[in-house]
Amino acid sequence: MPMELADTSHARRVAIASAVGTIIEFYEFSVYATAAVLVFSQSFFPALGGLQGGIVALATFGVAFVVRPLGAVIFGYLGDRRGRKNTLVWSLVIMGVATIGIGLLPTAATIGVAAPILLVALRIIQGLALGGEWAGASLMTAESSPTGERGKYGIGPQLGPAIGFILSSLTFLAVSATLSPEQFIAWGWRIPFLASAVLIVIGLVIRVRLDESPVFVSGAKVIEKTSRIPMSELFSRQLRVLLLASGGSIAVFALFYVVVAFLPAYGTNTLGFSQSAVLIVNIAGAVVGAVTLSITAVLSDRLGRKPVLLAANVLCLVAALLFFPIISAGHIASYAVGVFFLQAAVGAAYGPLAAYLPELFATQYRYTGAGLAYNIATVLGASLTPIIATILISNYGVWTVTVYLAAICLITLACLAASGETARTGLVTSPAAEPVSTNPTFLKTP
Repeated sequence: MPMELADTSHARRVAIASAVGTIIEFYEFSVYATAAVLVFSQSFFPALGGLQGGIVALATFGVAFVVRPLGAVIFGYLGDRRGRKNTLVWSLVIMGVATIGIGLLPTAATIGVAAPILLVALRIIQGLALGGEWAGASLMTAESSPTGERGKYGIGPQLGPAIGFILSSLTFLAVSATLSPEQFIAWGWRIPFLASAVLIVIGLVIRVRLDESPVFVSGAKVIEKTSRIPMSELFSRQLRVLLLASGGSIAVFALFYVVVAFLPAYGTNTLGFSQSAVLIVNIAGAVVGAVTLSITAVLSDRLGRKPVLLAANVLCLVAALLFFPIISAGHIASYAVGVFFLQAAVGAAYGPLAAYLPELFATQYRYTGAGLAYNIATVLGASLTPIIATILISNYGVWTVTVYLAAICLITLACLAASGETARTGLVTSPAAEPVSTNPTFLKTP
């Protein structure tokens, strides 16, 4: 049994710092998602108009997911070779610069075709930065936490998407409530992007003051001698684990980004609800998701990651089957019930991942492994889902989206069933990492 390197006070500080950082980065990411469905089709793709403009705007949202695995490789190399702390600082800086750049970007009415080109370029930079963010924050927390409590402290980085989404929605809600629709389209949408500058300064102050991960520090000499190209080692030693980890995380991202990037437009344009009503329901849904992720993260310390993840993703399957029939009833109350149910399932499946994914990989390529698994899952689960949902509903009806989401949930359940338990593994550094067992482990409550 490896020596425990973490103490609870340090683990708590790291968890809080990780939460602040991921909240900021996911706020910036969610701001783009909201703007893409509400504004960008008119501001950057006015010539296309209607459905086509909306689909292209969503495509610019999805392009960031495509480059996120590349960001995971780049930041993973730096994080595995040079340390977690400085890598996290740079990911935050780069994300912040790109987000502020979007807020300052002239529209197509001013600079023509250059506007959407620059928008895509800045979106790619956002994707690269976020590709290195979650893995660094989650494994920094995992490596600083006691073995039996990594799920509990991992709640910190896991709250980032929910709280970031809440903050971005509240910002858009406040801006749209105080401006006319014409003012909002003309310039009001820029405020949430530019407001992120304040959050970036706060996040940088917190992250710069962090200590390096104790697990990384303890294994630095071994890593220096044995690790040259983290991704090459990962592929040669734990490729099967990487593939199963990626597949086992797809559903949570597909369902989450249905809420983030698809529902704002569907709720207003198709179901006829007001923009403010849709945003308020989605904010409340994110709160529900934050509660359920906190519960399952703690439960995974006691019951094991695998059984909790399996149960949560069965709930995701049920939610995927019932979601559109519920929200299509035509009442804002039924819309709220559907969103709350879906977000509860998504939160339950997301909660244990901050501990589960880092536990799968050896220290010398943990940043790369966890980052690639997470971001491959976002590409497969999230990048195309809002676009596919829009096309399917427009051409074939709502039921086809239900089938599509259910199929993704089944793939995730199959990958989790073939994966191993990790809750009691030690985060050790070794020249040759032992593969994670694919046999189920029954854990006793401590």
